[in-house]
Amino acid sequence: MTKRALPLLLLALILVLPMWAQRGKRGWQDYRRGTGRGGVPEWAIDQDLPKDVFTFARVRYDSWGRRNKWATDYPESDYNFSYRLQELTAIEVANDPVVVGLTDKELFQYPFLYMIEVGDLSFHDHEVAALRTYLQRGGFLMVDDFWGEEEYENFAFELARVFPDRKLQEIPLNHPIFKGVFTLDKRPQIPSINAALQGRDEGITWEGWDPKEPHYQALYDDNGRMMCIVCHNTDLGDGWEREGENHWYFKEFSEKYAYPLGINIIFYALTQ
Repeated sequence: MTKRALPLLLLALILVLPMWAQRGKRGWQDYRRGTGRGGVPEWAIDQDLPKDVFTFARVRYDSWGRRNKWATDYPESDYNFSYRLQELTAIEVANDPVVVGLTDKELFQYPFLYMIEVGDLSFHDHEVAALRTYLQRGGFLMVDDFWGEEEYENFAFELARVFPDRKLQEIPLNHPIFKGVFTLDKRPQIPSINAALQGRDEGITWEGWDPKEPHYQALYDDNGRMMCIVCHNTDLGDGWEREGENHWYFKEFSEKYAYPLGINIIFYALTQ
């Protein structure tokens, strides 16, 4: 996994376009849904190194069966984020994101995994072992879009099955996750588009009635490498998925926070 990521690291050192200064063929108002790519155009890949690309990989899990919580915001968020990542940075990004199970043989092809809606997740024993091996070998996991104390306690319990001797730690605001490529002045709370529009007049950006503060926490290995970032009481995925549906939401949450923070996380995961 590490050797495959090396070409990406060389490309991931600088941002080549100012944020939103050029949106190429696609701005928020041009967004279309209902097609296989959600209206996202394809882009050219360097044919000299066609396999040395970053691929956005989403984790599929089956602990909720047909409800498929793992697929929340899919596929629009994955395509939108892949498009913005290749548009705004020097990283070569695969045109098509993938979905992968923790026990799939191709898991180790992807140095970065994205997992969503984990508040009711229950790992199978073989998934626990597979995720532990993946993270110990250098993989990185981003967890997103779960809300409230009950959901947090559930996921913390499941993560403790993977690493019983490790605790999640709050990430300070001066960490490169918040300052690496784009500088964020706070730990942002990114609500779903419906919650944002409903709470717009009152400035409400949280969902539910539990403690309302967003949290960004990390799990580290013995060498201090961040293996996992947990984004709680916030929803970057909706900021990516719904960027084209409302101009205010795009400007206030997608452009200002969801994409900058997502790009920061990718850069940090690939270069730490």
